[in-house]
Amino acid sequence: MKNPILKSLLISLIAFGFSTATSYGMTLYLYTPESAGPITPVATPSVGGGLNIDPSAPRTSECPINGVMYTTAEQKVWETRRPLFVMIENSVDARPQSGLGSADIVYEAVAEGGVTRFGAVFYCGVAKADTIVGPVRSARTHFINLASEYNYPLYAHVGGANCSSADGGKTCTTDKRVQALEQLSSYGWVGRTGNDLNQFSIGFPTFWRDYERMGRTVATEHTMYSSTEKLWKYASGTRGWTNLAPESVMPKNAKLDWKDNFTKFTWKDDAAESARGDVAKISFGFWESYHDFDVTWSYDKTSNTYTRTNGDAAHKDRNDDKQFTAKSVLVQFAKELGPLDDHKHMLYEVIGSGEGILFQDGTATEITWSKKDRESRTVFKDGKGKPVSFNRGTLWVEILPTDNKVVY
Repeated sequence: MKNPILKSLLISLIAFGFSTATSYGMTLYLYTPESAGPITPVATPSVGGGLNIDPSAPRTSECPINGVMYTTAEQKVWETRRPLFVMIENSVDARPQSGLGSADIVYEAVAEGGVTRFGAVFYCGVAKADTIVGPVRSARTHFINLASEYNYPLYAHVGGANCSSADGGKTCTTDKRVQALEQLSSYGWVGRTGNDLNQFSIGFPTFWRDYERMGRTVATEHTMYSSTEKLWKYASGTRGWTNLAPESVMPKNAKLDWKDNFTKFTWKDDAAESARGDVAKISFGFWESYHDFDVTWSYDKTSNTYTRTNGDAAHKDRNDDKQFTAKSVLVQFAKELGPLDDHKHMLYEVIGSGEGILFQDGTATEITWSKKDRESRTVFKDGKGKPVSFNRGTLWVEILPTDNKVVY
């Protein structure tokens, strides 16, 4: 080419195109989850991978969180870790969520504006296979208060309510009672010896965004995902967080397993089919005018399980297209405060005491609950003042305002 200006421009365009293509390719490589790999007998498989579990192996190991019996191989995996407590959203655009069907316990409560959110506890049920979880959303105070019962669990979230303002925080726009990020810091959860897995300080590839996972394009806030093995791998490999409680809360030179001071629930086997009740359907809403978040749990007497409908549609897991089920559904009535600020933040007082209803074995039992302080375990008792015994299996705790009605 004779014209040196045109030649220079052409070379620049070719270089730019090559650079852009390379950058895009590296982005896809770094910012998407690993592809599903073969089943391998290791504790940290790739997404979709897992342990080779002999289906005939005896299930003699009780999960400390929900009482389910697992194999010794699975127990060896979970005993090296602390539980994961993951914030998963429930906006209509977030459905179907990933991973809730594999959680040991799920808590549900309003975050703000009538929109509910989940606090999902992962420990035993995902020991055998990596599980995608999400969409992951921000921290909220009442969920932190519940997570605290698990003795410094690995708390996974994307940011949270905080003292934000246009002037850099000088004029706080968030009510002090719900400043979740400031609370996490004051509790010692943030930092090298803590337990906080905030996506803002971790990023890719532990967390990634997937705009098309729902089969349709959704807004950015509904696209953050991670996986159980990626979270545990980051916690142990990068931060050195294992099954031991954080150094900041342990006596000098002591090594305390997180379970050492953990109060387990009391578990029982299913009632015999002949002894099961006939409470076939449980229905309730969180806010009167937000029916997209209305919940129905339908009881199947033969399997002794409850299946979940959310907003008049079967509520399913994106990972396997199975409808969410529970062995026990506990409605916990709590005092509702809010909206507390311009952000419409809500607070549910899960520290204190109150009433509730336990649904299991086809029956409905009025109960009471109490929680002395943030780190104490919530104690559930029946009408005679005895601790409730839960069926072994997934427990869903539905936190409702005290004046809400449950139909059954």
